[in-house]
Amino acid sequence: MSLAPVLRYVPTIAPVAYRALLAVTGSHASEFLNGVAAVAIRDPHKPCYTAFMQPQGRVLYDAFIYTHRSPDTGEPGYIIEYDSRLTPDTPALPDLLKRYVLRSKVKLRDVSHEWDVWHAWGSRDTERFWDLERKWNWAKSGAIEPVWDVISEWPWGTADLAIHDRRAPGLGIRFLVKKGDKPAEASTHDVETQDAYTLHRIMHGVPEGFTDMPPTHAFPMESNLDIMGGLDFRKGCYVGQELTVRTYHTGAVRKRILPVVIHKPDEVPETASPSESVSPLPADTIIEPRVVEGVRTRGGGKLLSNVHGLGLALLRLDQVEAADRGEVTFHMSPEGHPAMRVSHWWPVWWPAKTH
Repeated sequence: MSLAPVLRYVPTIAPVAYRALLAVTGSHASEFLNGVAAVAIRDPHKPCYTAFMQPQGRVLYDAFIYTHRSPDTGEPGYIIEYDSRLTPDTPALPDLLKRYVLRSKVKLRDVSHEWDVWHAWGSRDTERFWDLERKWNWAKSGAIEPVWDVISEWPWGTADLAIHDRRAPGLGIRFLVKKGDKPAEASTHDVETQDAYTLHRIMHGVPEGFTDMPPTHAFPMESNLDIMGGLDFRKGCYVGQELTVRTYHTGAVRKRILPVVIHKPDEVPETASPSESVSPLPADTIIEPRVVEGVRTRGGGKLLSNVHGLGLALLRLDQVEAADRGEVTFHMSPEGHPAMRVSHWWPVWWPAKTH
């Protein structure tokens, strides 16, 4: 595929929209978060990427957890970054967490008005020392875990208000800046828009937030949270742990989110050229699989985040494997748009045994 028109290879920063921030402080902050987050929260406190789930094991929020110290007391605490958009049946994260505070010495405070979220990438000299080649653990279910012991320090970094984004190699660094301030990196990086960041993560096959993981509907491993380091299958109890671990040991991962290019039905996928003039298509548009002769197969996929003709899609793995063999093609007919073809690809960093 011809991706040159939309790729950025130079040091770049961009703001990340639709993000809310919740401070968690108090002497029991680490213990409290460890009981509700899908990864182990380390004490002394360290940043990480994780998810908060329903008891039934479906995703409510994927989240970054930054470390932070009170400017007044120096007390260590955390700031949770999550998608601020809600559906009618999704509890707001502060309300959700308040249910579990009970007698814990924990204080929750919305700090969205104090900080902006930014993302930086393309500084290979800066990232090379920590963004190393991945190793993986595999489960019979199809779940895949990154092995973090290939590096000497905590994989997500150790700085306050910043995180090494290890969801995929090459993603860069996520960080918080005082509300309204310009990041220091603006003097050394190109300053781009939200769309540039969205394209950056799409190209790496990384889902994020409300659109890609619809609250109360998305399953964690189908949403690639295992591959991105957002799940811990060996820690103690947390909300949603029982079904997640059961799936890991005895279930099967039947769907995954993969990057796709959207193009004309008669266009060859390898020569399809995404364009900045292509408007985003409705998320949740159904993707129909057809055998090469034109007959539809059972079930289908779903378009998620997309911009400039590139996107992410939740696809059935059996149909993806058939498409890799040339037996199936994917099509969709968004309302108000002509019929289109959808062609997936596997990110270059993706664990090799899955394809």
